[in-house]
Amino acid sequence: MQAVSTLSNHDLRDEIKAYWSLRAETFDTQPGHEIFSEDERAAWHALFRKHLGEGEGRAALDLACGTAVISHLLDDLGFKVTGLDWAEPMLERARAKAKARGRQIRFLMGDAERTMEDDATYDVITNRHLVWTLVDPLACFREWHRVLKPGGKLLIVDGDFVNTSRLTRLLKTVTRLASRLGLARDALHGAPNSDMAETHNRILSRVHFSGGAHAPAVADLLKEAGFTKITIDQNMGAIHKAQRKNFSFFKGLERATQHRYAICAEK
Repeated sequence: MQAVSTLSNHDLRDEIKAYWSLRAETFDTQPGHEIFSEDERAAWHALFRKHLGEGEGRAALDLACGTAVISHLLDDLGFKVTGLDWAEPMLERARAKAKARGRQIRFLMGDAERTMEDDATYDVITNRHLVWTLVDPLACFREWHRVLKPGGKLLIVDGDFVNTSRLTRLLKTVTRLASRLGLARDALHGAPNSDMAETHNRILSRVHFSGGAHAPAVADLLKEAGFTKITIDQNMGAIHKAQRKNFSFFKGLERATQHRYAICAEK
């Protein structure tokens, strides 16, 4: 295998794209990705209303949309949604899901770091669990700033999954043990196999936030990219409580102790 020191960003980005293309098959089987209850759906709606308001026909761009979980939440609230992803297997499932639900969501294949969209096109940009994968987040944030209309808002949902607390690490260990004993049902929800986990860790070691995407560090880069009125919201309790019903006991506790957040910023 090629040494990490000789790999270019292009190589890394190709590996990230291939990874998520493979993950598409099981993405919607995993709690924390797809939504499995109306309580969780309502909690996500509340978070989006809090920061973005009702859609009222405003144009929203859902970056790295995957199978369109967030795109559908935005559509629920009345946004005119465009979902963008660079993994065709994800987009195939997104289009099929929208067709089955009778949703008028537009899907484009594209790169969240280089959208190719026109200046000042969107009122809202959203993404979930994208920022930690970015190779050059400052350039990416400038790109998002460019395609937002003046007064438009960006909403990032992400977390620092590297700098975990002792309690989180303990609960993760307990969850793994419970999985081996067949006591953790969430271990069966399409979790990555050992090869995929190795690929995930290899990618994580080489992206910008390899040391963890801590909210203040993300906010600092957003400010440098030109965003203002930056708000860090760590009140994700209602979402975690609803998700807990689909996790094993220890997995639910583990999630609640993680540094997960929403960041809203304005152009």
